[in-house]
Amino acid sequence: MKLTGRVWKFGDNIDTDVIIPARYLNSADPANLAAHCLEDADPDFPSKVQAGDIIVAGKNFGCGSSREHAPLALKAAGVACVIAPTFARIFYRNAINIGLPILECPEAARTIQEGDKISVDLETGTITHTATGSTWQAKPFPSFMQELIGAGGLIAYTRKKVTGHA
Repeated sequence: MKLTGRVWKFGDNIDTDVIIPARYLNSADPANLAAHCLEDADPDFPSKVQAGDIIVAGKNFGCGSSREHAPLALKAAGVACVIAPTFARIFYRNAINIGLPILECPEAARTIQEGDKISVDLETGTITHTATGSTWQAKPFPSFMQELIGAGGLIAYTRKKVTGHA
C-alpha cells in the first residue's frame, strides 16, 4: 500500500495528552476526537489537517498514558501515517490495533519538514520526498501486520478472518 500526503511536523515526546487532551475523553466518538486532535500542540491542526496527511515527529511519539483514544483521534482526523524515530510501546500497539500505520525512521524524521509532500510505501518501508526524490528506509511491517493494517485494524481483521468478509 502506498500513501502520499502533506507533512505536519511535531517534536520529541508528543504524549497522548497532547494528541487528545483528557478534557475530551468523555467521548469515544471518532469525529469528536478528531475535532480536538493535537489542538494543544497546534491550535490550527484540527481545522487544517486533511485526509491523507502524514505526521513526522521526534522521538518517543505517543508517550504518556495508554489511552487508545490517541491513535483513534489521529486516524479519525485523516492522518494516514505517523513517522518518528521511536514510539512509545503502548501507543505503537494501539496504533496497529486500529490500523494506523506508524514507521520508525530517524533519518526521515530529522530531514523531512512541515509542508513537504512525501509518499510512503508500507510494503517496503520506503519513504520518498516527492519534490526532491530523496528516500529513506524504515523497517517495513511483517506481512501479517500489513494485512492487519490494510484491513483497518484488529477488529476488522478478525471479523474478516472469522466471517470471510469485512
